[in-house]
Amino acid sequence: MDQQSNFEKHGNHIWEYLNWSPSKQQLEQLKDLQCLLKKSNKQVNLTRLIEGNDFWVSQILDSLWPFKDNLSKQNKPLEIIDVGTGCGLPGLALAIGIPNSSITLVDSIYKKTTALNEIIRELDLISRVHIRTERIELTGQNRKFRSKFDFALARAVAQAPTLAEYLIPLLNRSGKAVIYKGKWSKKEHKELVGSLHPLKGQIEEIKKFQLPDNRGLRNVIFLSSAEGCPNQYPRSIGLPAKKPLSQLTD
Repeated sequence: MDQQSNFEKHGNHIWEYLNWSPSKQQLEQLKDLQCLLKKSNKQVNLTRLIEGNDFWVSQILDSLWPFKDNLSKQNKPLEIIDVGTGCGLPGLALAIGIPNSSITLVDSIYKKTTALNEIIRELDLISRVHIRTERIELTGQNRKFRSKFDFALARAVAQAPTLAEYLIPLLNRSGKAVIYKGKWSKKEHKELVGSLHPLKGQIEEIKKFQLPDNRGLRNVIFLSSAEGCPNQYPRSIGLPAKKPLSQLTD
């Protein structure tokens, strides 16, 4: 496989922000992932962030930094689900960075999941990365996946109240939902809080990180649901986005 990723120029500084360095094999897998995304992008529009620091900072570092502790303390197998995965990130970065993890990627667009299946095969991750081509409302009501995951995450998919309804039903009792956001306003915070009561959820923590190379401010919102999410959530297809719980609880 073509390994010309200009990593020495664009990517070799990012690990200091994680207090972690990949093994030689992990680094090669990340380089391969970049090459495979470039290849797949010629047939399917997966992502525009595949060159230089667009990939290494805005994709890889952005995907991994909320999981700094897990990268450095890999003493527990993790079940992770990436909702609306698109190009496979952050899920594939975590699959590479946390080798004892099992990753489920969910996306409703068949062309994208077909491309991801090929990428996973090429990366030799097929035993640990599983793909579902369906709406997340269906996954969330499937007994095989409900209340299963240590981490349920979504990056640039929908508004926070909608994401909370997608993610919280997937969590086990100690699990955390991880919502990746750029800007985070008081209005968005209030709307999220308004959606959490019916889900039996709460905000655990909000972390902020300034990406290097002027790549912008990132916010990550961690949610939990120690009581367990009521069975009626997520609601049927389309409702979480069309009628967010924050509107119903005003």
